[in-house]
Amino acid sequence: MYEERVYREIFKGINLKFFGVCLEQTDLMIGATKELYSEALLLVKKYRSSLQTYIKQHPEFLTSLEPVEAADNAPCIVKRMCDAAFLAGVGPMAAVAGAVSELVGMGLLNFSEEVIVENGGDIFIKTNSKRKVGIYAGNSPLNEKIALEIFPDKTPLGICTSSGTVGHSLSFGKADAVVVLAKDTFLSDAVATATGNRVKTAQDIGDAIEFAAGIKGVEGILIIVGDKIGAWGSISLTNF
Repeated sequence: MYEERVYREIFKGINLKFFGVCLEQTDLMIGATKELYSEALLLVKKYRSSLQTYIKQHPEFLTSLEPVEAADNAPCIVKRMCDAAFLAGVGPMAAVAGAVSELVGMGLLNFSEEVIVENGGDIFIKTNSKRKVGIYAGNSPLNEKIALEIFPDKTPLGICTSSGTVGHSLSFGKADAVVVLAKDTFLSDAVATATGNRVKTAQDIGDAIEFAAGIKGVEGILIIVGDKIGAWGSISLTNF
């Protein structure tokens, strides 16, 4: 079933050409200096095929909610998803959206100096100018009121979001938004999921931030629960 991704409006209107790429469950919004639909679709097919082939041979990779070890002959995308999952303490599929975002984005950098790839709220960005990424937080009064400032020298960067109140992705928590920044988008996706699972109420924000901040490679964390907000690390907030 198609789910309208209304939050995508929060990062349009900048000086890039935006276009969508959809293939089965993969639904990307991509910004680049020119439309690169064909190039992006080929990359999506490549990485989806790698995952599907591996899952047929190792079904636990798809279903496990705990880290699993990648086979010796596993493709790079699988090994990196497993590595991120071990660091975060979650199943490897918790990193899938960030994985596709980063690998498609890195591939498109061969054709465009700047690239944004958004996949279910998980973003890979390489930019040459300062940009804003708005925070979509469902019914929170902070929803679409604040944005992250992203500076060129901090990119390429992964900006991944987990929510217990928005969207269809599996979360055991109740946060309106948990945003994790890391150079490795695989890692930021897995850690966002793991951190979101720890937030049941606003009182959990501090402990959840402490957990995520202790994972090597995490550069920034933002958590929103209702009208409460917590942040750590390389987080620059501005009005949206």
